[in-house]
Amino acid sequence: MSGSPHSPRRQRRALYSADTFERRRRMTVLLSRELRARFHRRSVPLRKGDTVRVLGGSYKGREERVAKIDRRAYAVTLDNVTLKTADEKMKPLDLRPGHLVITKLNLSDAWRRRSLRIRDEEATAEERGESPTEEEAEIAAPATAAAEPAPAAEETTPTPDSEPPTEDEADDAAEAAPTPRPRKRAAPASDDAEADA
Repeated sequence: MSGSPHSPRRQRRALYSADTFERRRRMTVLLSRELRARFHRRSVPLRKGDTVRVLGGSYKGREERVAKIDRRAYAVTLDNVTLKTADEKMKPLDLRPGHLVITKLNLSDAWRRRSLRIRDEEATAEERGESPTEEEAEIAAPATAAAEPAPAAEETTPTPDSEPPTEDEADDAAEAAPTPRPRKRAAPASDDAEADA
């Protein structure tokens, strides 16, 4: 007697015996609220070049670009999301599509733009993978200039005519001055390098 089509055994079999087109469909990822409102879709298949936010684990909240998609293992590899192995090497950490949300789409492919029903003019140059045009650069420049912090106030040197600063003013000036960050030391040479020399 055959089991139910919704039985776990049949679901696992469908998962492992799916062809590449079905695997692509299964690797769809939710869109962020802004993208949902813009494209009127809830999710799209993930693609290399998309920017995603991690929803769980030690990298929760981090936004990174998709570096590789492995449909065979249903795994996604992101830039700068790594795991330290037992021999102190860093290897890419594979994530499941269910732990991700797309925050920025890669619209460099005309086929994907057609499937999302957006015209070429609606997609920004950054989304298309091109360098921004002069008009878009001018629009973005004031926004980045406003985001830059104001330069720190310079310390005033007392002149013979002025009074010396009080202790409170001196403390405030010392706190406002940027503190130098300690430099990282270079890693010591390994024993293999010394043996070769």
